[in-house]
Amino acid sequence: STGNIAITASQIDNGSSASCGIASMSVSPNSFNCSAVGVNTVTLTVTDNGGNTDTCMANVTVQDNSDPTATCQDITVYLDGSGNASITGSDVDGGSSDNCGVASLSVSPSSFDCNDVGGNTVMLTVTDDNGNTSTCTSAVTVADSTAPTAACQDISVNLDSNGEATITPSDVDNGSSDNCSISTLSVFPTDFDCNDIGVNTVTLTVTDVNGN
Repeated sequence: STGNIAITASQIDNGSSASCGIASMSVSPNSFNCSAVGVNTVTLTVTDNGGNTDTCMANVTVQDNSDPTATCQDITVYLDGSGNASITGSDVDGGSSDNCGVASLSVSPSSFDCNDVGGNTVMLTVTDDNGNTSTCTSAVTVADSTAPTAACQDISVNLDSNGEATITPSDVDNGSSDNCSISTLSVFPTDFDCNDIGVNTVTLTVTDVNGN
């Protein structure tokens, strides 16, 4: 799990012998780390009781079969002016690690729109340098903090036979818009009478589906 491994001469020995008995065996190199993943040539040295030596070589294949540790964190993302947002694996990574090193981080789903406002579960996939993978999940809260664009137009209204007139928000709306969609339009004031003849200022309030 720390990215290291050691071997002994007896693991390499395949029946070495000596007429007067073997005194010792050694192998070199006898330790490996992540940089040695793959095939490595080592030398076995056999010494007999008379001090004579002989060597042979063997291939030691070093493998990394340890999955990385995937660690996630929850985040909040905000929709842009077009009603979209995207994230990367690093955005939800909470410190993922591996004994040899993390090669890549990927997250799915990675893109969101107005339909995703609120909580969403995403999966982070961590791949190490040797192809081992691990996953974890994060909560991605999608928020819309973009205010709608209110567009107004000036209008003229005529008093009726009772000296009254009423307007609706759509009368003064001139194409208000929002990155997601508009929920309501309201205008104030809405009612006029003979005392209001002339120019009057009204306020159009545009509220989107997410309360902006």
